[in-house]
Amino acid sequence: MSSGDVLRAGSEGPAEDVTATVLLVEDDDGDALLVTELLEDAEVPVVLRRARSVADAVEALSRPGGSPGVDCVLLDLGLPDAVGLTAVSRLREVAERVHDVPALVVLTGLTGGDQGLQAVAAGADDYLVKGETDSGLLGRSLRYALQRRRSAAQQRALYRSAVRAEETARLERALLPNPLVDDERISVMVGYLPGGGGLLGGDFFDTVERPDGSVLSVVGDVAGHGPDEAALGATLRTAWRTLVLTGTAPERILEHLERVLLTERARPEVFVTLCQVVVSPDRAGVDVYLAGHLPPLLITGPVGGLRCELLAPTGRGRALGVPVDGGWEPRRIALDGPFALMLYTDGLVEAEVQGGGPVPAVRDGAMSPELDGLGRDALELATLHDEGPARVGPLRRRVPRLGQSGLHELVRDDVGRHGIVGVVERVLRRVRALHGGALTDDAALLVVGWTGHDTPYLGERSSTLADSAEWARP
Repeated sequence: MSSGDVLRAGSEGPAEDVTATVLLVEDDDGDALLVTELLEDAEVPVVLRRARSVADAVEALSRPGGSPGVDCVLLDLGLPDAVGLTAVSRLREVAERVHDVPALVVLTGLTGGDQGLQAVAAGADDYLVKGETDSGLLGRSLRYALQRRRSAAQQRALYRSAVRAEETARLERALLPNPLVDDERISVMVGYLPGGGGLLGGDFFDTVERPDGSVLSVVGDVAGHGPDEAALGATLRTAWRTLVLTGTAPERILEHLERVLLTERARPEVFVTLCQVVVSPDRAGVDVYLAGHLPPLLITGPVGGLRCELLAPTGRGRALGVPVDGGWEPRRIALDGPFALMLYTDGLVEAEVQGGGPVPAVRDGAMSPELDGLGRDALELATLHDEGPARVGPLRRRVPRLGQSGLHELVRDDVGRHGIVGVVERVLRRVRALHGGALTDDAALLVVGWTGHDTPYLGERSSTLADSAEWARP
């Protein structure tokens, strides 16, 4: 039999009972047959493969997938191409390159424990002496070795999870910075609701006040979702803040930011949409720059009489990184008195209304029985603002999405009832409730505002990172 030959061993039951693959490294056919029979008697459910030398075993373990999925190596120490414990060292070195390192049990023909103990010290999990090993001892040794390796694999998985959590925390600190604002009458409220199972994507935001009193804010969205997009979003957010702090003219910031994007993106098809607003030093106006992004909401009026307006995408330019002509021209909005601008990413407007499919109708001012658990807000938004695309499938109907106008209605209703303080968290929670759980895409929300010259109110500062554990509660 050649390297990789499959020997029958273990349970004769169905294939799904086989739980481990064992690679037997043994040059003697008689000893290989004995091991096979012992495993059958022990009823250890394994697939037994054969290698005749250390070189064959190295080749088997070095294949993509580890020959495929070797869980344990049974190694004879008396092989023609290995002296002493060199076989243990060679196989352990190769096995360490495998994602899930297999267990290693050595077989020695020498009585006494010296060579076996030396093998364990060199990296083996256990040792057995030929001629003194019965089916029960062999089966118990394999089971213990496999369990130790599985426990080690679980520990490695926990460690990798902890490392990923730390990396995520670092990305969060880069994506969700503290605003640099000294004016006590400027409000800055930010929130981030991760989608896609709680992993951060490429949404980012920031706010910086310049020495001349102007306040610049940005919300951006990197196309795609994952660690690469999150890292790129953090890079762009840092680059944007650097450009602002070094005094770059607002109308030049986007072109410089695009140069950073073109240098740092992993693939040429990656692009970024972005909304930048510049509040003038005298607070009498705001310049809005749109790079393929959704326009912000404008909230104005005195406390108790707030109004919310959905700005038109006037002067919207191309997204950053898209190879077409065109730049970015600001839209000037004149202001008189207190105001707030709500910038957001498309994770909010793409939220689906809970339940999907056709929306039940209202009967004589009351909700039909089909609306149990949906809520009046979801019904109104679904019926008035069905902006979602049709889903493909014989039994799927058009899925209502929140849409820009739906978000406008939601925010207008919220600030009319509760005012501006706490609006970010309330909106994120309300959108998530309408969606029926975690959003598909990330949702970033930034509110920057001014409380006015002659009012007693100071600006509100808040930051909300909607972590999955806390936000899983209703």
